[in-house]
Amino acid sequence: MDYPLASSPPRLPARGALWQRSFLRSIGFAALAAVLSQSVVAEPVKDVRRILILNEVNNSFPATNIINQGIQAGLQNSPYRLEFYLEYFDTTLFPDPATQQEFRDFYIRKYRNRRPDVIVTVGPAPLNFMSEVHKSTFPGVPIVFCVPHGHAPAAPILDSDFTGVEDDLAPAETLEIALRLQPGTKHVVVAGGLGDWDKREETTVKERLRPFRDRVDISYLTDLAMPDLLDRLRHLPDHTVVIFTSMAQDAAGMHFKSGESGPMIAAAANAPVFTLYDVFLGHGEVGGDLSSFSAQGKIAGEVALGILNGGRPQDIPKVGTVTNYMFDWRAVKRWGLKEGALPPGSIILNRRPGFWELYKEYVLAGILIFLAQATAILGLLWQRARRRKTEAALRRSEQKFSKSFRHSPLAISIASTNGDRYVEVNETFEELTGWRRDEVAGRSHSEIKLWLDREYRSAFLKQLLAQGSLRDLEIRIRRKDGQIRTTLGSAELIEVDGEKCSLYVWADITERKQAEDALASVSHKLIEAQEKERTRIARELHDDINQQIALAAVELDGLQRSNPNLDSEAGRRMKALVKRLSDIGMEVQAISHRLHSSKLEILGVVSACRSFCREVAERNKVTVDFIEEGVPRGVPEDVSLCLFRILQESLNNAIKHSGAQHFEVRLRAVSDEIELTVRDCGVGFNAQAALSGHGLGLISMRERANLVKGTISITSKPMAGTEIILRVPNAVNRESRAISGAA
Repeated sequence: MDYPLASSPPRLPARGALWQRSFLRSIGFAALAAVLSQSVVAEPVKDVRRILILNEVNNSFPATNIINQGIQAGLQNSPYRLEFYLEYFDTTLFPDPATQQEFRDFYIRKYRNRRPDVIVTVGPAPLNFMSEVHKSTFPGVPIVFCVPHGHAPAAPILDSDFTGVEDDLAPAETLEIALRLQPGTKHVVVAGGLGDWDKREETTVKERLRPFRDRVDISYLTDLAMPDLLDRLRHLPDHTVVIFTSMAQDAAGMHFKSGESGPMIAAAANAPVFTLYDVFLGHGEVGGDLSSFSAQGKIAGEVALGILNGGRPQDIPKVGTVTNYMFDWRAVKRWGLKEGALPPGSIILNRRPGFWELYKEYVLAGILIFLAQATAILGLLWQRARRRKTEAALRRSEQKFSKSFRHSPLAISIASTNGDRYVEVNETFEELTGWRRDEVAGRSHSEIKLWLDREYRSAFLKQLLAQGSLRDLEIRIRRKDGQIRTTLGSAELIEVDGEKCSLYVWADITERKQAEDALASVSHKLIEAQEKERTRIARELHDDINQQIALAAVELDGLQRSNPNLDSEAGRRMKALVKRLSDIGMEVQAISHRLHSSKLEILGVVSACRSFCREVAERNKVTVDFIEEGVPRGVPEDVSLCLFRILQESLNNAIKHSGAQHFEVRLRAVSDEIELTVRDCGVGFNAQAALSGHGLGLISMRERANLVKGTISITSKPMAGTEIILRVPNAVNRESRAISGAA
């Protein structure tokens, strides 16, 4: 018995013959990769599932390889590690029933103790076998079948554990399309053999073609020796078509594979030959509604995957016929069949390309070249018009810029960064510096000596090249007549005729600077006077008033002791009076310390701040966490006093207005600065409104910070607390820095 396949279709070369070796090689590589991966990293081990595939014939038949490849393609997304077991009934080579029974008994013993998770049957013999022994030998194991035809008319009874592809032949559909392609057909010849498979297939074809007996004459050439069959096919009458089923054995007992019989029949017949399987195309057959072994295998694999993922066979519907309309274009043209009558969506093999298909690359290339040239020409014309428009706009812009540049109320200078030479200056520059344009153009800054501080100039240029722009530069210059002026401006890197230049825009702020310095001097004197007055009052409170209060308390206590005969009420009141005087003395001493902290002078800012936080916490019954980080010894006096006074003001305000019970004070050194942070989690307030208002506390804090060139920031949100941060340079002479923080 011959399995109805011998060679793979033209579109699937080399898949069938190499499948087994590729499969075994893949298993070997997978095993090697698993061993190596265990030595590198511990990956989770997948559960194992066993797939038993029972094939009608062995893998020397390309059909077996094609179907098994399809099964594995359908299972490729399995979440399990799959073990495949491939078995063959070899019904073509061993058709004897006794031998087949030995195969069956062997497989039953072989898998008795290695139960498969899914069994896939390929062909009618494995399906008949499983229908007989399933309940007794493999109870509960799901069965997925494909290529089941050939078991009619005595079809096996399948229980609920069976599902798969129900049918794989479409002879009626193939004959219908043959009649459409060749109108006027009167005779249909079915060619086949006498092998067991051939007979079962002939039975199926006869049953399916019964409805056509009233339309055409159907005859069966299935009981002839191959030479006689070929001779009959050479002398068929006109208006005949041939349907080739399969021929594993002829009447003379000769065995054939489909790869041998199919081409011989297609070559001998004087009428178009239609077939039932896609793998026959390429030998002269026209085609038809062909069964696809690859598609059947893939569907069977997908059904098996659904079962492995928890599905039940009885819940998975069986699939109908898996066929496609496929035709060989060369055979269609050979027999003069109407290509336009082919079903829509048909697969056409070996189509000879027409002029467009042969030369479409050249035609498209020529069109593209033409379009590219036309586009390039149009682009050049458009670019030319755009360039003219841009040049006109540029001229207008240059004229406008030149006018704005020359008459700007701000002094503007452009200097080349290469050699640091002046390129252009405007009229305001000439008025501000006293240097005319023709005197500075082309000359370097070292020749003009406009900047008062050369080191500042070098640092400015270096920073500008690094950042590209600078803002709020305060620069002192020397006019041509020797006057010293203060300017404020911004600088930016630009390109002039491809050369990198610096553009500096500045204004004279000498009078404003003088006013600010005068105001700062007044503020400094006021704060200095305030500190002196604080010190004087603190000393008077501590050395005079506090001493007098203490002396009065001592005398009153002595008076009490010298009059032991006082009644109890008078004694009690006198004791209370002594206690009140002592409390007043302590309060006066605390006020004295708040006005002037001797610890600040003697022990330094860290000890003074820590002591103040402790005293405030005890006096107001709150918690104040004081944290110090790396503050150096010897902090300048003005810096220490600024830090201490702002701490006093901010912490007292926080305790008074925030409503919080816990506060944090952090004093730390950051680079060459000292940072003071006062933070609470209270009700908060509008910081912007407070800073722009007239509150003396915030004004005093801001003025104190300005005197030591410090910065103060206040962040507060309603119901989210307040944070005050003061940063003060830890240096007495801060004006020696080349570029200030504002630069």
